[in-house]
Amino acid sequence: MININENNLGKYITFVVFFICVFSAYLSNVVSVALPEIARSLGMSNIIQNWTASIFLLVIAMFSIPFGKLSGKWGLKKSVKISLILMIIGSIGSALANSQYILLFFRAFQGIGGALLNVASIALIGAAVPAEKRGTSLGISIAGVYIGISFAPVIGGILTYNFGWESIFSITVPFLIIAYILMLAIKDEWNDFTSESLDKLGCGVYAIGIMLFIFGFTSLNDLIGIISLIVGGILLIGFTIIELKVENPVFNVRLFKNKKFLSANIASLISYFATFVITFILNYHFQYIMGLDSQTSGIILIICPLMMTIVSPFSGRLSDKITPQILSAIGMTLVTIAIGILCFLDKNTSILVISISMFLQGVGFGIFSSPNTNAIMGNVPKEETPSASASLSAVRVIGQTMSLGMLTVIFAIIMGNVPIIPKYYPLLMQSSQMACIIAVIACIIAILASLVGVKSGSESNT
Repeated sequence: MININENNLGKYITFVVFFICVFSAYLSNVVSVALPEIARSLGMSNIIQNWTASIFLLVIAMFSIPFGKLSGKWGLKKSVKISLILMIIGSIGSALANSQYILLFFRAFQGIGGALLNVASIALIGAAVPAEKRGTSLGISIAGVYIGISFAPVIGGILTYNFGWESIFSITVPFLIIAYILMLAIKDEWNDFTSESLDKLGCGVYAIGIMLFIFGFTSLNDLIGIISLIVGGILLIGFTIIELKVENPVFNVRLFKNKKFLSANIASLISYFATFVITFILNYHFQYIMGLDSQTSGIILIICPLMMTIVSPFSGRLSDKITPQILSAIGMTLVTIAIGILCFLDKNTSILVISISMFLQGVGFGIFSSPNTNAIMGNVPKEETPSASASLSAVRVIGQTMSLGMLTVIFAIIMGNVPIIPKYYPLLMQSSQMACIIAVIACIIAILASLVGVKSGSESNT
């Protein structure tokens, strides 16, 4: 058994969270490079194709806020262990799925584990690592996320090409088991909400509201989608009212009275909305328009997340010394330029131009993400770190889900619900260009949100 004393506990937890983040990020992103093969194998349309990735993120969005309070009530260490078990079951089920609906079910199951894992692991750093070292630890954990994102397309492409798409899920099982064993060595526990009752009404209203809101956003071309969006929005407003009135809210919405916390969350939401879809756009472009196989596409797609991995630890360290929101604004400016290049993506665009765009996006988002995370986690009282972590996870996956939802809506309007075959390739390129234009506008808004945070007060006690 590993011997952990009080002096190296923070370092050990940082390492374990880093390890967990690698494989959590891998599972959330690896499906992108395998989607064309999964679609061919299970007979999916372009809309269901996107939902294979979206449903994982939608479930995380639904459960992140409730799990913020529950992880603090159960204990952060225990919550991480439970989440790893759920992820293992979801990975095994996804690997064995023989129909699109079974795959969607186990991807949703993975999402439940991912929601608890994302919230509890980052909150663990917020609770166990001293404030003066928290930015560095968060930078390291964010680097783990980007390592997972970096290797996801490469490993996923190689596995899909040589062993079939099922292997992208089964390969994670032994590593998740190792992560569980590493958690057993941590003897301490952090549970700030054991004496508080759970706001079940708030949990239910939030989960249903965010589900309807995001589903509606992904179906704006249909009347049902518009109705779902409106009803979901009303329920989310109702959730806010409920949380302001109950004694022990599932999420402390008063945290958003802190302008630094609010602006950093808004910037995070919009940044993920703008950038997450780019990997899918480029993967579709490589495999459909350029005719590359999944293995080659995965190798090219490593450029952006690899630069994130390299840059994020340094920007995390800098955010302990320089105003995090300034770094975030600089990073999003580079991302805006990168995606602006892709607004002209067509069959004549060279690999060199696409690579330059991915390089700039990777550097920019690496500069943005760690300082933005530090701005969120560092502007709340210590006892509210689970709620801050839940907010961080929720806005990230809501942004990612809405990003894919945007592409799904554009597909539905421009292409219709069809398989992606050669006669629809011109419409695929038109859809990609439209998504990139919307993403550039969103990036500009994220820059402005970051700059608002610079001018706000420095209070962290809400």
